[in-house]
Amino acid sequence: MKPTIYFVCTANSARSQMAEGWARTLLGDRFEIVSGGTHPGVLNPLAVRAMAEVGIDISSQFAKPIDEARLRASRLVVTLCGDARETCPVTPPEVQRQHWPLPDPAKASGTKEERLQRFCEVRDDIRRRMAALDESLV
Repeated sequence: MKPTIYFVCTANSARSQMAEGWARTLLGDRFEIVSGGTHPGVLNPLAVRAMAEVGIDISSQFAKPIDEARLRASRLVVTLCGDARETCPVTPPEVQRQHWPLPDPAKASGTKEERLQRFCEVRDDIRRRMAALDESLV
């Protein structure tokens, strides 16, 4: 069984969904990739569109609550917002934790294209962090 990387954000609608998509693409051969939210919402269509621009289809993903048993059994838990960092369930000491304090692209204002640009910026930041994560997990 592959070790699990769990991405957590409040709504599990954008940042953690994009992280799940990147991780499945880049690390999915070595890790089980999961995401969840402390208060799950609905997958944001702009997150789907931003990921599609880089050839990653997350349209079949959906927002889901945290599975605490799976979270506690993960190798690594990555929180992507301050709220999730504060409210994420406690994990055993052997579970590695990282916090990626990313801005919420769903809070962006402006035209649809300007809002999409914010999603793309967060998507690209997640990609950069994913490269560093991959190096640390070797």
